[in-house]
Amino acid sequence: MKILDGIPTNGMSFRYDKGRQLTENLRNPVILVINPGSTSTRTAVFRGQERLAERHLECSREELAACGTAIGQVLMRTKHVLDFLAGLGPDAAKFDAVAARGGPLRPVPGGTYRVNAAMLDDARSDRFVEHVSKIACIIADTLARQAGTTAFVVDPISTDEFDAISRISGLRELHRKPLTHALNMKAAARLFAGETGKPYEQLNLIVAHLGGGCSISVHSGGRMIDSVDANGEGPFSPHRSGGLRTDDLARFVLESGRNFHEIRGILTHKAGLFSHLGTDDAREVVRRIENGDAAARLVFEAMAYSIAKHICALAAAVAGRVDGILLTGGLANAKMLTDWIAARVGFLGPVRVMPGEREMEALRDGAARVLSGLERPKIYPSGESE
Repeated sequence: MKILDGIPTNGMSFRYDKGRQLTENLRNPVILVINPGSTSTRTAVFRGQERLAERHLECSREELAACGTAIGQVLMRTKHVLDFLAGLGPDAAKFDAVAARGGPLRPVPGGTYRVNAAMLDDARSDRFVEHVSKIACIIADTLARQAGTTAFVVDPISTDEFDAISRISGLRELHRKPLTHALNMKAAARLFAGETGKPYEQLNLIVAHLGGGCSISVHSGGRMIDSVDANGEGPFSPHRSGGLRTDDLARFVLESGRNFHEIRGILTHKAGLFSHLGTDDAREVVRRIENGDAAARLVFEAMAYSIAKHICALAAAVAGRVDGILLTGGLANAKMLTDWIAARVGFLGPVRVMPGEREMEALRDGAARVLSGLERPKIYPSGESE
């Protein structure tokens, strides 16, 4: 078993062949990146690979309470970004593109999408999962219009590249569907591919994003052909239940007297480590284990075991021919956890620990690839290239 730590810094060369007028020079576009989270909007300005400025723009409890739903937060969060840019000086608004996190809208293939009317309409509707990331495209479109440029989203949460066989569940009315950390997963896969010197499209990889929610995907031919996540049939995580026995879950729901939203709140915010240990902070769990807490150790190791089982299961999608297993996300900083996982999955191939997430860089790079002509933007929701 081989465990590799750390990641390289991959440079990117740009080839502009469409006569685009850029503010800095042909090799260094200025890109504004926005990534809304539950209580802040992570915002950064890049010139080429250089990070000029970055800040988590915090939303107060009072602001969030006054806004209500995610769509109600658009004006507040847009103002936060505009105030941030104003504080950087008059030239800060002279960017060549806005790259935003893509929310859980209609299922589409991975790639970089130009924000269009269909995407904006879907983001404003209530037909999709209520997640703050869905409003990022609205904020980006507003900022791009003011700057006279273009807004993009990259590898959205609802990225769907499943093989047909992966969609079939045991109930005809309910198809399996992906809902993963696609942006960070694909970024990690591309970094690993660059390190090995092989194209991403020629590798079979299993990528586990380990965070408050865990999702695991298998990549082959440059696509995520199958996946599991902690909202559905995947491993449990710090505050999500992962897969449960359907008969026990049905009985729990029917006997609880709770409505759908209350049940979903339990399964997605009060389950996992939180349900067992009263905390969803993995650092606190590790401290308890180091202080001799046997119950904390058992639950934490059980989570590692659950993650490892699903990694091994997804290896079946590529008949066990795995070029690498990548462990990424915030929980990948917990060496105790990654060691436990690696000990169980290392027989499949090399295990690469890539702590943290690279969402801001991935958003920047997706927009840069389109600006450079290296990649054609896709059309939402068809997924076809422009």
